[in-house]
Amino acid sequence: MTMTHSDIDSAAVGLGFGLGEELSMVRDSARDFADGVLAPLATKHDREESIADDVYEQLGELGFWGLTLPEEYGGADLGNVALAVVLEEINRVCASTGVAVSVHNSLLCAPLMKFGTDEQKAHWLPKLASGEAIGAYSLSEAGSGSDAAALAATAERDGDDWILRGTKLWVTSGDRAGLFLVYVRTNPELPKAKGITAFLMPGDAPGLKIGKHEMKTGIRGSATVELILDDVRLGPECILGEVDRGFPIAMDTLAGGRIGIASQAVGIGQACLDASIKYAKEREQFGKPIGYFQAIQHKLADMSARLEASRLLVRKAAWMRDRGMEVNRQSSEAKLLASQAANFCADEAVQIHGGAGYTDDFHVERLFRDARITEIYEGATDIQRLVIARDLLR
Repeated sequence: MTMTHSDIDSAAVGLGFGLGEELSMVRDSARDFADGVLAPLATKHDREESIADDVYEQLGELGFWGLTLPEEYGGADLGNVALAVVLEEINRVCASTGVAVSVHNSLLCAPLMKFGTDEQKAHWLPKLASGEAIGAYSLSEAGSGSDAAALAATAERDGDDWILRGTKLWVTSGDRAGLFLVYVRTNPELPKAKGITAFLMPGDAPGLKIGKHEMKTGIRGSATVELILDDVRLGPECILGEVDRGFPIAMDTLAGGRIGIASQAVGIGQACLDASIKYAKEREQFGKPIGYFQAIQHKLADMSARLEASRLLVRKAAWMRDRGMEVNRQSSEAKLLASQAANFCADEAVQIHGGAGYTDDFHVERLFRDARITEIYEGATDIQRLVIARDLLR
């Protein structure tokens, strides 16, 4: 049976109004973890620029490292809608923890499950599902950001092995990752998008060095590092997919990753709205709570409407991806709208809090910093517009 756009829309909208018993339980579990465990630690994560080790352990105990993986590998087999729901709840409290969970699930587990061999999956997925190995993704370089195919890092054959050389940037969780999905150029004679290969690189691979730790404006608890590939030797069993055919894997993976970052943006935006509602009820000026003033009410209404629209787009894209449907445009639409909504909400939250919102006495200051990256990584806002427009015009 061919499914029409109206059928897809109806199903996705239905998810927005009622998650069902299983997803509601997953959401509640993530909410309890976020409020009970992460909330007391979020400011500490931000200030110390590190996520507590026991947070990683508890994420494993809850099954959040393997949310989309099949049960045969130790995963929860709950799919992308569940991942979106969990990511929203975690990011509502701690975006640093949220991006680590997103990258692990969306950018490492998902492509390994889709493109990996039976041997690769049997070896790595149980470790990833339990959190024994944390996953990281490495595509960007100094000269390849939005132009993702402009890679300079290389891999050269040495018998059956490959020798990787070069420098990679902006690697989330790179300081503690047990497995990296790294993209390098293997055939400089081919057009740049056709000479790239994806490698599964163990975190303890000889020659792999962790370089600079980036000092960031937001999501400071999540480590973002430089990778130095100093003659890293990998065997043929480390190739994900086919030689010289890694770039399509990268693009397919990023479509899922954008759903994860859109979920993060919704979570940050929701935290801004929640904090603003609370403050609007408590803060008094001119003899009454500021929530009684129309100017504040309009801000809250706009924040709520943008977030609800973003949430529905995110869940629609996740629902489609769970069914094996192409979501290139839908994931970009979700990320475009949700990231803009997060930054809008963060700006309005600081404004509603006034001078106090510009200090760390209230956590909207941290939310303001955390929100900004959602319009940059996993494809900048302008790139999302290009992806959407090209799909519409094809």
